[in-house]
Amino acid sequence: MAIDLPMIVSVDDHVVEPADLWQRWLPERFRDRGPRVERRGIASMEFLGGTRYDIVYDDEAPPADCWIYEDLVAPHKRHVAAVGFSRDEMSLSPITYDEMRPGCYKVADRVSDMLANHVEVSLSFPTFPRFCGQTFLEAKDRELAEACVYAYNDWMVQEWCGESDGHLVPLIIIPLWDPELAAAEVRRNAARGVHAVCFSEIPPHLGLPSVHTEHWDPFFAACAETETVVCMHIGSSSKMPSTSGDAPPAVQATLSFNNAMGSLTDFLFSGVLVRFPTLKLAYSEGQIGWIPYILERADDVWNEHRAWGGVAEQIPEPPSTYYFRQVYGCFFRDRHGLESLDSVGVDNITFETDYPHTDSTWPNTKEVAEKMMADLSPEVIYKIVRGNAIEMLSLDLV
Repeated sequence: MAIDLPMIVSVDDHVVEPADLWQRWLPERFRDRGPRVERRGIASMEFLGGTRYDIVYDDEAPPADCWIYEDLVAPHKRHVAAVGFSRDEMSLSPITYDEMRPGCYKVADRVSDMLANHVEVSLSFPTFPRFCGQTFLEAKDRELAEACVYAYNDWMVQEWCGESDGHLVPLIIIPLWDPELAAAEVRRNAARGVHAVCFSEIPPHLGLPSVHTEHWDPFFAACAETETVVCMHIGSSSKMPSTSGDAPPAVQATLSFNNAMGSLTDFLFSGVLVRFPTLKLAYSEGQIGWIPYILERADDVWNEHRAWGGVAEQIPEPPSTYYFRQVYGCFFRDRHGLESLDSVGVDNITFETDYPHTDSTWPNTKEVAEKMMADLSPEVIYKIVRGNAIEMLSLDLV
């Protein structure tokens, strides 16, 4: 059955930062130490898990444009800037800006690629800072790192989104090492219309306090007060689930939803959503098919085990109550999740294209969505591909 698919609001895409971003947006006194790009030859690149790679550099080997920051050398990889290549070319191999599709890092080209893909609005996660700004958390010079966070956000708001005629909406990062600074940065950007911020799905994996403490309350309070949704991308804990050290990357890619599942369980039993009843959480690229069971299990544990389970006092209602009130999931291919809409919550799911990663449905997102959603009503389709994202991101759209 043919459907009239509304223009999509994609809640999870990615930007490959321009090579001169920090050289243009950092205060002048930091620029000689800020992130910069150098071209280096790479003989081999092996993925070791998480954020670890074994890389052999050789000036005679194929080139990669590499970010240089303190002791970090971070080459651009083809499977991250994958759109425009065939599936067999989307490999773990070096790439330069010259080889990337310009929509990876140029505003006008990104908007053109979006509109050709039936996407009106897009939210872009960072690449070099990583999915919640871990690169700057791990840096040695905190003053420089803080300046890098602010420079990224200024570029994100004023250039990447500000020059897009409303097609790109801003997603900021925070100084993860200080919740008061994080709160201040949320408020600074909310004052200029920003309503989305990156956060780690599992902060202890980054050496930070968990959400079971009150450490993050200043940050969560600022987000609640400013209607800023807390966006947690798979991999934003710098640790992807796997089974063994020698399991191929395909195992991690298949199990990537596990971190989102663990994170949601943390939040449901943490009391955060009780203390901040208007706080909104969004899980990015985790798909939705796992959600019905984890809600069922969490409610069952609350009903049967709360007396000894340590949650009797701080969680006054079944955990699923807080999910349906305050949490969004998103997907791009998940037929099982769509078949479970009543349990997932038709008001709790959003859609994404994952441009420019290997999982991206670009340039065929419209066809993918129409095929998956052919049996749904127009009202439900509108909520999934557009309406819920408009609500989640406080967009001035219909």
